[in-house]
Amino acid sequence: MSGKRVLITGAAGFLGSHLCDRFVKEGNDVIGMDNLITGDLRNIEHLFKLKNFEFYNHDVSKFIHVPGHLDYILHFASPASPIDYLKIPIQTLKVGALGTHNCLGLAKEKKARILVASTSEVYGDPLVHPQTEEYWGNVNPVGPRGVYDEAKRFMESITMAYHTYHGVETRIVRIFNTYGPRMRLNDGRALPAFIGQALRGEDLTVFGDGSQTRSFCYVDDLVEGIHRLLLSDYAKPVNIGNPNEISLKDFAEEVLKLTGSKVKIVYKPLPVDDPKQRKPDISKAKQLLNWEPKVGRAEGLKITYDYFKSLPEEEWSKQPKEFKKHK
Repeated sequence: MSGKRVLITGAAGFLGSHLCDRFVKEGNDVIGMDNLITGDLRNIEHLFKLKNFEFYNHDVSKFIHVPGHLDYILHFASPASPIDYLKIPIQTLKVGALGTHNCLGLAKEKKARILVASTSEVYGDPLVHPQTEEYWGNVNPVGPRGVYDEAKRFMESITMAYHTYHGVETRIVRIFNTYGPRMRLNDGRALPAFIGQALRGEDLTVFGDGSQTRSFCYVDDLVEGIHRLLLSDYAKPVNIGNPNEISLKDFAEEVLKLTGSKVKIVYKPLPVDDPKQRKPDISKAKQLLNWEPKVGRAEGLKITYDYFKSLPEEEWSKQPKEFKKHK
């Protein structure tokens, strides 16, 4: 695939920036769009000098205007870590609802194919394990995490409605825990939190008793899965993630071993509605896309740790982003 014109929303974020790299590298014309509320221009500044990349600083919750034709739209704009979406709950709901509506309207107008970034969080705290695409989820709509979970569930509903009612070519990816370079060290998710604490010589914080599980997928594997889904002809949701499950306690121990840090693991109370287990059933991705993850956790963790270690030391102790409250 090359020579296509692609719009990527959330382009300055962790996943969006890796997608920009992939589509630019393949010789496509890429328009990155981001309002930088949680994204960082440093993730994409290396692309600014290229002829086939342009950047729009824009909030997709407001009307989107892109001149010229578009072949593909990848909608990845959204805060994605609890530490962010608990601080900006309304913007999180708006980008999942109004932002998706605007992107779908643009896809309809441009006759473009659109892929939307959903999440394993649509399964909530799952009562089915591993999670298949047919599982409807166990989500608390009024709990603190509901602003993210329900925004993504709405995103899936409106995307299917545009597909069935307007005939828009749509794709839905349900993304499970992903990691790799360009994650924010202070974004509150387990992997960057553990590595950040180890780098600063602090004890590693595990919530609950550490028995809750996650399945971590390296970012290059995820991007490959998304790319294949976009080019497939399947319109229903597809899980993309790594089914290799690990408890957070064991994971914290892996990080300690990797970093050679002598700190200890401390336990704190579990946050509200924190999922106890998370593991994708990826049989659909294997069957439809001939995709499965290739990068093992030991290899991916090492690359990620080397990236974080190479950052200036002041980055290691940077506090989470603060957001101004609108009156």
